[in-house]
Amino acid sequence: MVFEMKRSGIAELILHDGAAPRWLFERMVRLAKPIVSFIVLEYGEDEFLRRLADPFWFQALSCILGFDWHSSGTTTVTCSALKLALNPEEHRVVAAGGKGSFSLKTPEEIKQAGKVFGLSEDEVERLVYSSRMAAKVDNVAIQSGYPLYHHVMFLSGSGKWVVVQQGMNPTFKSARRYHWLSEQVRSFVEEPHTGIVGDIVHEHVLDMTAKESEDCRKVSLDIVKDNPSHIKSYFSADSMQKSLLDWIPERGGFKRLNMRISVNWDALKKAYESQPESYEQLLSIRGIGPGTVRVLALIAELVFGSQPSWKDPVTYSFAFGGKDGVPYPVDRRRMDEVTSFLERVIEEAKVGVKEKVELLKKLRRLSGSRL
Repeated sequence: MVFEMKRSGIAELILHDGAAPRWLFERMVRLAKPIVSFIVLEYGEDEFLRRLADPFWFQALSCILGFDWHSSGTTTVTCSALKLALNPEEHRVVAAGGKGSFSLKTPEEIKQAGKVFGLSEDEVERLVYSSRMAAKVDNVAIQSGYPLYHHVMFLSGSGKWVVVQQGMNPTFKSARRYHWLSEQVRSFVEEPHTGIVGDIVHEHVLDMTAKESEDCRKVSLDIVKDNPSHIKSYFSADSMQKSLLDWIPERGGFKRLNMRISVNWDALKKAYESQPESYEQLLSIRGIGPGTVRVLALIAELVFGSQPSWKDPVTYSFAFGGKDGVPYPVDRRRMDEVTSFLERVIEEAKVGVKEKVELLKKLRRLSGSRL
């Protein structure tokens, strides 16, 4: 199936130490549930996934729940709250994965969700593959210095999914969030994200997913399908010929990326033997990492003139305050009152009193959208 794709998902956030206080996190979970219930009841689970895939909507949700607009915890804590708030029977959506070691549990949790939703083995395997490729692309194909430490896949009973993942750059004390939406991914390796926002733009980022990198991807694939020993020859200087390493300082992008020749020759040999038919297949091979991708891009550019994109793909709302008191302390009483109100609305809507929901919408319009 071919999907229409729109590139619009990355948010850069400041790294904050510490954890959300228990009193706040419990309220975040409680408030998240009626919000999700309302959206799913009114618009369906697929629309809820689309909203999660929008980095601006996700940012606003995290602030509604009481988190800091510029904190890295916007991603990790909000995803954790949603994971606990989601009920597969009520919402037809579950979350798999999490921060650090919890991200490694994603495949198993996807399989568990597949059993709950009655998905076929092929559908489950497709979901596991999608989760792994989303992580592989943002760790390897886009090289901006933000290795992933958080990965969550939200999936619905129909097999659609959203990935929200985050990488960390300790040098800049910043984090970067990546959003994916299954119905808009036509290719894992060409502009697959659903949004790009941020406040830090780096001068040079190797972006092999950019449309401008298409020729470089094709040449990289052709190089791999050649004998790996030929690749080694580009980096073996003798008395008669310089190696490509001598030219790296003259290419600003590679120089600023601190280019290192860390090629996994075993993985390249495996790729050569399997003869991948696409760049996605090449990237999916275990062992093909950032260093190998950089080397292939270097050869493609300096030898064959196929230049990759060096443009950084990166292109906030409070209701109850933020956990660090920015712009003001969390108003616990107001947060609890609004949560209780939303829970009542959801319960009444469930039993058929949808007229009240319509009245609320009209009241909101009459009040100038201040409600």
